[in-house]
Amino acid sequence: MSAHTDQATGAAEPSVRDHRVDPATEVFVTHRNLLFTVAYEMLGSAADAEDVLQETWLRWAGVDLDTVRDRRAYLVRIATRQALTRLRTLGRRRESYVGPWLPEPLLTTPDVAEDVELADNVSMAMMLVLETLTPTERAVFVLREVFDLPYGEIAEAVGKTPAAVRQIAHRARSHVAARRPRDVVSPGETRAALHAFQRAVETGDLQNLLDILAPDVVVLSDGGGLKRAVPRPIVGAGKVGRLLSFGLRRFGAGITVEPVQVNGGPGLILRLHGEVEGVVAVRVEDGLITGLYLVRNPEKLSRVGRETALTR
Repeated sequence: MSAHTDQATGAAEPSVRDHRVDPATEVFVTHRNLLFTVAYEMLGSAADAEDVLQETWLRWAGVDLDTVRDRRAYLVRIATRQALTRLRTLGRRRESYVGPWLPEPLLTTPDVAEDVELADNVSMAMMLVLETLTPTERAVFVLREVFDLPYGEIAEAVGKTPAAVRQIAHRARSHVAARRPRDVVSPGETRAALHAFQRAVETGDLQNLLDILAPDVVVLSDGGGLKRAVPRPIVGAGKVGRLLSFGLRRFGAGITVEPVQVNGGPGLILRLHGEVEGVVAVRVEDGLITGLYLVRNPEKLSRVGRETALTR
């Protein structure tokens, strides 16, 4: 059976190009995108989500399938447990992260944007809200609110009773509801905002862009200590406008932009002299830009060259 090997772990994960696929591999490949989406929503990191998939495969490959009643639920349970373990470790790492931390941006396929609920839950703004939950709260919220799993299945995945999971879900929902972004606007308004941003970058004329910045617009920039980035959130149209003006003067005519779908929403790939300089996810509400999430950390830009399939 052909396989590709994860460089970090040396673990072999099944390839979809296999000609003769055994049942365990077939089930895993069928649900791979779902498992990746679960892990990514819990971790905010595609690299760590891929590691979770490797660990899930290793455990799944040793399971007697005749003893498994619901194979999808069993795989989700394994992936959730692995993601929870990794999330607790990542939480300690992020305490020493240099500057603001942002999720690893994913270029997503059009079907993700069409699934409004999925797009909202994987958006940069929402992923940052999920960061404020405890690991168990995050797992319960993701499995219940995004993937609509029964409380009994979630209980098995997180090692709690169904009654405890209901309480955790209620607490997590209330926490998220108080912090989640408002509803996004129509595709037409979103395109107009992106066009103004693109025009400002390409021509140096900021006025149209300044006209669509919300009064309380916020900019978050993640360089991870490897690239220059603003060390704290910048809030307010005036301050954000000055920051954008400075950035355009600094990079000059060498910068180009490409409109893309980032985490199910509007975004731009920034290139400097043809090389990827960063990815911006754009939050638009009521026709105005309310959030700009710029990722410049090169360790988080490895997937920018291809789209990532997410599914529920």
